[in-house]
Amino acid sequence: MDSESEKINSFLVSVFNNILRMEEASLKERAGNLSMREMHVIEAVCDAVTRQQNTASEIALSQNITAGTLTTTVSTLEKKGFLIRRQDDRDKRMVRIFPTEKGKTANEIHQSFHHEMVSAIQSVLKEDELKAFVRGLAAVQHFFESKNKD
Repeated sequence: MDSESEKINSFLVSVFNNILRMEEASLKERAGNLSMREMHVIEAVCDAVTRQQNTASEIALSQNITAGTLTTTVSTLEKKGFLIRRQDDRDKRMVRIFPTEKGKTANEIHQSFHHEMVSAIQSVLKEDELKAFVRGLAAVQHFFESKNKD
């Protein structure tokens, strides 16, 4: 690996690990004992409710996890008081997942962490640097999305 490749690799590994550690620490401090997977399920449920696509299968698909993994996570989050499951009003065979007030609060805390992170980056970059940064991040996103399809 050449010097620039090593720098990029070191940077990506460090940034990804730091973001995950900081997010999880922020959640534990401000929202209760939540793992990142649990928080991302809560976030997906909050988003799915706004689109009225909050069935287990729709949420599992959005998170790229199996229905079984989602069921286990939702059961844990129900016990912790972050989510609830309810029968659909029109189709009693269908179960929908909803955030509780505690779940909504956790999602707001999580979103505020993301907002703080983005604002901090935007505050130190000039417009042309920001555009280059966004292009670079789009390339990183494309890499992960293409690997996810394999």
